[in-house]
Formats: sequence, structure tokens, C-alpha cells
Amino acid sequence: MSDPTRVRVLFVCMGNICRSPTAHAVFERLVEAEGLASRVEVDSAGTHAYHVGEAPDPRARETASRRGISMDHLRARKVTAADIESFDLVVAMDRANLEELSEMCPSGHEEKLVLFMQFAPHFGREEVPDPYYGGPNGFELVFDMVEEASRGLLAHLRERHGL
Repeated sequence: MSDPTRVRVLFVCMGNICRSPTAHAVFERLVEAEGLASRVEVDSAGTHAYHVGEAPDPRARETASRRGISMDHLRARKVTAADIESFDLVVAMDRANLEELSEMCPSGHEEKLVLFMQFAPHFGREEVPDPYYGGPNGFELVFDMVEEASRGLLAHLRERHGL
């Protein structure tokens, strides 16, 4: 049984080395800065097991470091159906990963699955693009998007869970 005083948020992308660990680290830092670390648990995972056990992409870590955020504690893992059951919100970076999550979602937990950019509608994009095959500017864009959506997500959690 989950702890009703805590909110558990899981960020999900394909390999868990670019977008979802970026969201994990950015949101975790925001939660800590707001004094909510004891109330909000943050994690990340991938829909595929390509990089299990690996640290985030070096370009993501470099971008994070320039913004004063450490990703050193993060390691890739694959999402499971049990994760969907145990987390309060499972946040997909794009529609393809949302579909993967929907296919593995245990009955009765569908409402937990959301797209991350719904928390930053004014950004004008529904999906966080995968920067893996692009240049460093792609990682900067992802961080900008993630920072904005993280603020919107925290506002949503404050309203919905009384944080």
C-alpha cells in the first residue's frame, strides 16, 4: 500500500539516458528547492532495456552540469507494470512511449499515464524530442522544455495533492 502523504512520480522515455533522467534530475532539484523532498519521490525509467545500468548520456550530464544540476546518481532501468501500479503519476516524454506504457498498464491504472508537455501547454509542443541523434542544441532545448514542464507539474501536484 502506498504512503498517502507522499506522491511518487516516474518519468519515462525510450532508453532512460536522455530525456527521462533529465526530467528526473530537474524535477528532483525543483522539489528539493521547494522543500518538498520528504513529500515527493522522483524516479525515471525507459520502455526499452538498451542501456540498463548505464549513466545518463554524457551530453545530458554536461548540459545538466552547466545548469548546476548533477545526474551522477542516476542509472538507466526498464519500466515495469509494477512501476505503473506503485507510482502515482507516470510521465511519458512522447506519444510512442505513452503507447508502450499503455500496452503494459495494469487495468485500473490508466489515469496515471500522462504526457509531460501537458504541464507546459504554452510551450506549443506536445512531446519532448529525443536529442540522442542530434547535436548539443537538442539537449539545451530538452532542458528548457523539461524545466518549464517541471514547474507546471509541480503546480499540478500542489493543487491535486495539497503539497
